[in-house]
Formats: sequence, structure tokens, C-alpha cells
Amino acid sequence: MSEGTLYDKVWENHKVADLPTGQTQLFVGLHLVHEVTSPQAFGMLRERDMEVAYPDRTHATVDHIVPTADQSRPYDDDSAEKMMAELETNVRESGIEFSKPETGDQGIVHVIGPEQGLTQPGTTVVCGDSHTATHGAFGALAFGIGTSQIRDVLATGTVAMEKQDVRQIRVTGDLGEGVTAKDVVLEIIRRLGTDGGVGYVYEYAGEAVENLDMEGRMSICNMSIEGGARAGYVNPDETTFEYLRDTDAFRDDPEEFERLKPYWESVRSDEDAAYDDVVEIDGSALEPMVTWGTTPGQGVGVTEPIPEPDDLPEEKRETARRAQEHMRVEPGETMEGYDVDVAFLGSCTNARLPDLRKAANVVRGRDVHDDVRAMVVPGSQRVKAAAEREGLDEVFREAGFDWRDAGCSMCLGMNADQLAGDEACASSSNRNFVGRQGSPEGRTVLMSPEMVAAAAVRGEVTDVRELSEVATA
Repeated sequence: MSEGTLYDKVWENHKVADLPTGQTQLFVGLHLVHEVTSPQAFGMLRERDMEVAYPDRTHATVDHIVPTADQSRPYDDDSAEKMMAELETNVRESGIEFSKPETGDQGIVHVIGPEQGLTQPGTTVVCGDSHTATHGAFGALAFGIGTSQIRDVLATGTVAMEKQDVRQIRVTGDLGEGVTAKDVVLEIIRRLGTDGGVGYVYEYAGEAVENLDMEGRMSICNMSIEGGARAGYVNPDETTFEYLRDTDAFRDDPEEFERLKPYWESVRSDEDAAYDDVVEIDGSALEPMVTWGTTPGQGVGVTEPIPEPDDLPEEKRETARRAQEHMRVEPGETMEGYDVDVAFLGSCTNARLPDLRKAANVVRGRDVHDDVRAMVVPGSQRVKAAAEREGLDEVFREAGFDWRDAGCSMCLGMNADQLAGDEACASSSNRNFVGRQGSPEGRTVLMSPEMVAAAAVRGEVTDVRELSEVATA
């Protein structure tokens, strides 16, 4: 078993008890709540005449069902309006802080937590959403949980979990032109598989990771779950601390920042920490990545050939054949030139301000292809406002993008933002499962925001390195 890692330290610091089931009862430092997975949990508390144990450690937002074209109430979708009203009632009765649209703080749960300073190193974070691993970028242990666990956290401030092994993934070297954090994590999942992380927590390390900004680290941690890992994290460092210093939690309270910083530094993995497994990847050898199939693990460098199913491990061959048939791709070809109908810039993986800046650099002075409908959905209202102050909205609008309000949008198609029929989408999101973006015939190609921007203007999957003025990671 691992020893001396951040995972081991934070786990021990939050242990309440060893349970007869073999699980550990962990104290929860931050519980994030949204509208889709929480209503049943609040209902369970009412049935037992119980109250939320730690409302001050709980924070809510609305993201999955909120419309991005028009957020006026009532929502056109009756089920969305019902979920929103239910969340409003639950947070009001429980005294939970709510980043609702009227506050200017609303957004995707994994965007607002970090930007408001709620997410901090050395703590535990849970949310009823699989991509909660995002918060591990700050050196937190962050887990997605189910509805019954949401109930437990609301009622007790604790959650029961099994401890995992720790795999360190070292990405060495400098990332090349046009290569981003999104490409790094797609390469990790390609190499280790969508189930390669089962039983593990991933620690991301190495020069390529350490040189990323916080937004890049969040992108990598966000997709840990796509690789089967229970969570993923990056050890906190000066990049982490400088980000936190300017958040709501510490901007006006530098003394609290200095009080907490020694603890944050203490939870870093020891130099001689023991890992259950170590994987090394040469980041300097990577190129922009795209998916050719229907899982995030079915990825390839943009200039590399799509694999022949018979060349894959036997257990992956039939899945690959079905994926290639659905996506209408042929082994031996590259994804360059693959026609796209939709370009989606958004999601909890890639909808932060630096993501939008880099994509804007690609589209500036260019036009969206006539056959493509393109949209930008900022990750939060704060991201949207900051982008508008910089004039990024005008860059996108002038190019022909639709500039939307904050929300999950087309990432999972739980609102009006969906693919139609067999449309192919260049997407900066995290999942490309059949039907994920709203249509069972729809086709999703995952890629970085810069690559989405390039596809939007060319009307096909394009190596972004072919376009000028492209920002690097």
C-alpha cells in the first residue's frame, strides 16, 4: 500500500472511524450540491425529520438543466423548472448558500467551487457528480458520490468509503506547440484504458503537469473518472497558492491565507513516498489528441492512424468495431478531415477563462465554416463576465459563434442544447458515449478548446498547429 502520499495524509486527517464493513468514515470538508442528484437526498432527510448537519460546509448551484440561451423563469422545460424550484426550496429551508443565476455566481459546480475559493488543499470534497475529481487539482481528495451518500453527508457531514491504491502518473518534459492539458489526459486514458484506474487514485506529477496553470490541472483531474480512477490530484505548490490568494476566500483575508498555507504545504506527498504503481509519459512526444470512437480511451494523435481492431487486445476489438461503425471512420485513416456539423466549447473540463482565451486566439479574424453551428458556453457567470471584459465574446460572435449563458449545456444534453440526428460534434467536453449529447445517432469527437476552434473554422477536424497565432498549454 502507498505511504506518505497526499492521499494517505488527507485520508488520515479526515478519518472519523474504521467501519465494520472495512470502509472508512471520512469527515467531509466541502459538499457541493446541484439540482439533479440532490432532491431525493433532501427528501430522505425530511422523511426522517433530520436537518443538514453542516450547512456552512455545503454550497449549491444549478448547472445541468439550466438553459443557456434564455435563463428567464419559468424555464420552458417543465422538468427543468421543477428541479430548479425543488433546489431553491431545499437550500432555503436548510440555510445553504446558493450560487443561483441572480447572484452572478452561478455556473458549473466544478467551476464555481475553485473560482470562489471553496476548494482548498488538504481537504475532502464530495458532490453528486462523477467529475468531482476536478477539485483534486488543488491537492484535495475529491469524490463523486451517489444519492444515498449525499443523504449521509447532508445528515452527518461524513461519508463511508473504501481506501484505494495510489498510482503516480509522471508526465515529463515540455509540451509542444498546440498541445494542452486535455491532450495529456486523453493520452493517459488511451494508454491505461477506461478501466485502467479501477481501484486507484491518480497522482499527477512531472514537469509537464507542474508547469500547467490551475485550469490545466483541473482539466486533467476532471477526466480521472474517465480512466476508471476513483479520484485524481496534483500536489499543491506556489501555482496553487497564488490562485487561491486571489479568490473570495482570501482576497480580503491575507492572515487566514497565511494561517492555512503551512497545512497546505504539509500535505504534499513526501519525497520518498511509496506508490502502488508509477507510470511515466514523455509529454514532449505528445501531439494534439482527438477521439475516433465512443469512449474517451479511443483516442489518437491527430496525425496518427486510427487503429485496426484486430491489432487491439482481444477484449477491446468488438467495442472498437462498433465504435468505428458508429463514428463512420476507417482504420488506417487519420481523423484529419473528419467533417463536423457542430462545434461545442464548454463543460466542466474546458470552459474556464484561459480555455476561452486560447480558443479565441484561433478564431480571431476567421469565420465559422458555413456548414457548422458553433457555440461557446462559459463555465460560470464569472467566467462569462471576465471574458466579456476582455472582448472575447466579440471575437467569438464576429467569427459566427453563438455566445451563451453558463451551464453544462451540450456536454450531456439535459437541456435544449443537443445534437440533432447524426450530427458530428467537435467537443471540448469529457465524454463521447453514444447518445451523450442528446441524440442516439449523434457523433462526438473529444478534443481541446483550440482544436474545437480549428474544427469550427475549417468545418472538419484540423491539426491546430496548422493555424497561426495558436497559444500553447
